[in-house]
Amino acid sequence: MTTTELNTFRRTLEARQAETGNARANREALAVDTSPDEMDRIQHASERDYAVSSLERNASLLREVRAAILRIEAGTFGICVNCEEQITSKRLAAIPWASSCIVCQEAADREEKTANSELNPSFVMAA
Repeated sequence: MTTTELNTFRRTLEARQAETGNARANREALAVDTSPDEMDRIQHASERDYAVSSLERNASLLREVRAAILRIEAGTFGICVNCEEQITSKRLAAIPWASSCIVCQEAADREEKTANSELNPSFVMAA
């Protein structure tokens, strides 16, 4: 990968880092509001759950972006952390913080899906 390409990825990642870091500041939705109305309490709880999920996603993305910047600095950006093969430029253009090639990522996704389905069995109730 050329220095120009790395610098372009670095700028993209730094912009994403700044954008994601700013999104974390929106925490007022986490405030617990008390209301005598049950429907209002349910709606506020739902909004808090959504805000927590959003903060968790942003924190995860921020960790991935920071790790990608560190890989640029270490000279390992664009190399799969699992199989050590090159990550395609097409994948990096779509997801610059990708740490795995598409083959390893698909395998990890399948494993995660299998693990989640084993942890959350669906129960069928007989009529």
